[in-house]
Amino acid sequence: MQIETLFDPATSTLTYIVFDPKSRDAVVIDPVLDYDPLASSTSTRSLETLEALLRKHDLRVHYILETHAHADHISGSQYLKKRFGAKVGIGARIRDVQKLFRDVFDLPAAFAIDGSQFDRLFDDGEKIVAGTLELEVMATPGHTPACVTYKIEDAIFAGDAIFIEDSGTGRCDFPAGSAEDLYTSIHERLYELPDATRVFVGHDYQPDGRPLRSETTIGAEKEKNIQLRASTTREEFVKMRTARDATLAAPRLLYPSVQVNVDAGLLPRPHANGRRYLSVPLNLKQITDNDGTPA
Repeated sequence: MQIETLFDPATSTLTYIVFDPKSRDAVVIDPVLDYDPLASSTSTRSLETLEALLRKHDLRVHYILETHAHADHISGSQYLKKRFGAKVGIGARIRDVQKLFRDVFDLPAAFAIDGSQFDRLFDDGEKIVAGTLELEVMATPGHTPACVTYKIEDAIFAGDAIFIEDSGTGRCDFPAGSAEDLYTSIHERLYELPDATRVFVGHDYQPDGRPLRSETTIGAEKEKNIQLRASTTREEFVKMRTARDATLAAPRLLYPSVQVNVDAGLLPRPHANGRRYLSVPLNLKQITDNDGTPA
C-alpha cells in the first residue's frame, strides 16, 4: 500500500490517495473543492492537482470515501466521480445529518434524507473491497453522528475524530455532536488498536507554526494527545471538550460546506435563471424581527 497526501492550506484539510502500486487500484479520502466565500465562487485548482497525481500513477479509483459531512470545506467527490467513474461512499448515519440540516437550510421536501445521493452507505464493521485493496469501516461518531474511520492494513484514516497529538480531538458542538460519543469512539475503539497503527488525520492546524504533519500512531496518541490520553477519564474529557467548544467560533465555511456535503457534494440545483445559490440562515440561534431585534 502506498499513500499520497495533499494539503489544502485554506482549510487545513488533508486529502489522501491510497493505492496498490502493483495493481494500481486506489481510493481517495476527503477531496476538496476550492471555495472563495468573499466571491462566492468555486475553483477546481486543488482537484486538478489531485487528478494529475492519480493520472501520474495511472490509478483505477474505485471509491471516493468521505469520513463525514464536512463543515469546513466543500467536497470534491463529484468532480472525481465524473472523471474516474468512482463511487462516493460515506457512513450510513449520514441520514441523521441530512434530517437535521434539511430543517436548518429549509431544503425542499424533495431533498432526500435516505442517503440516496451517495453511491454507498457504510455500516460499522463493513468490509469494502476496492480491487486489491481491502478496507474496514469503523463508526467513530462524536464530532458528527455520521463520522467513520477507514482502516486499511496497518493504517487508519480518522477524519476529524482525532488530530495530531499536539492538536487534540475534533469539536463536538455541531448539531447531534457528542463529547460522550467521541470519548467512546477514541478511547474504547481507536485506542484498542495496536500501538503501531498509523493514524492519518483529516486536518493539521500546525500549532505554534510547526511543520505540517499528517501522520502519527495510536501509541503516540495514547501517551501524548493533549486532550485525550489513555489515562484520561470520560468525565475529564467531556468536561474539557464541552468547555472548549463553548469558546469556539463557527467554522468559516460552515454553511456552504454542510449544505453541499449532505447532498453528496452536489452543488445546489440551478434556479430558473440558470444560476446556483447557496442558502445562509440568518441569526440561526435567535429568531429576530426584520430590524434585527429579538422577535
